[in-house]
Amino acid sequence: MPRTLTGGRGFGLLLVLTGAAGLLASWVITLDEFKLLEDPGFVPGCSLNPVVSCGSVMKSDQASVFGFPNPMLGLVAYGIVICVGMSLLADARFPRWYWLLFEAGCLFGVGFVTWLQFESLYRINALCLWCCLAWVATILMFWYATALVVREGLLPAPGPLKSFFAEFGWVLPVLHIGVIGMLVLTRWWDFWTS
Repeated sequence: MPRTLTGGRGFGLLLVLTGAAGLLASWVITLDEFKLLEDPGFVPGCSLNPVVSCGSVMKSDQASVFGFPNPMLGLVAYGIVICVGMSLLADARFPRWYWLLFEAGCLFGVGFVTWLQFESLYRINALCLWCCLAWVATILMFWYATALVVREGLLPAPGPLKSFFAEFGWVLPVLHIGVIGMLVLTRWWDFWTS
């Protein structure tokens, strides 16, 4: 019988919370996208200044990279994350292939938001607060999913790496989010300090 694994209730709760945060962000951005289609002069409520300008981000080519608004992808992806989290809260157990597929989805998600972060900071020159919420949620779920698959031996890894993820799994998401925060601060340092 193939080995099955539960991620635990703590991980399940993390997935429900991060999935809900990402779903909320995707939902609000999708609604604003519809309003923008109806009225090209619409200004989203989160467009606060030249830097925090959701409208600028929504009107960019990068906002529909797959031919439809990016948040529509988020509506599906974060919904799946919530379902996985709720299943774990109900003590569900999944086989290795399921966890590796989930990890691959998280890897795609963090890769996609990393590209969007670069585009926002250095091409679009604006930030969307709802996008930032989705970024943080995706970063957290990716690193904690990675910690699970490495720690449990679902991906081959040396013993010290497994030990690191078992004891210090929180370090990498904190560093990752901290680096993004520093990039945002340094990118618009003159704006923030003027």
